[in-house]
Amino acid sequence: MKVRILQSAFNDLDAGADFYDECEPGVGGYFIASLLADIDSLAFYGGIHRVIRVYHRALSKRFPHAIYYRMEDGCVVVHAVLDCRRNPRWIARQLKSRSP
Repeated sequence: MKVRILQSAFNDLDAGADFYDECEPGVGGYFIASLLADIDSLAFYGGIHRVIRVYHRALSKRFPHAIYYRMEDGCVVVHAVLDCRRNPRWIARQLKSRSP
């Protein structure tokens, strides 16, 4: 199955990498690599995750982040990569603003 990452999700990844690099230089690169590996696994496991609002939610294996995606025409489309430690209302607003 194909996996497509929208620009909004790339922006989330960049923001997460910036956050971790501020905490400890170099961790941002590890964050990006880990999350991209989790996203790549959706080629095999896309569609099996719990649905939150209109998105499937896959949890990252190494960081407290969730990958929000939709199944569209046999393709996994990643819409957001959000920090699970954020206020649930903030997460809900982010997902609502990205809904098609």
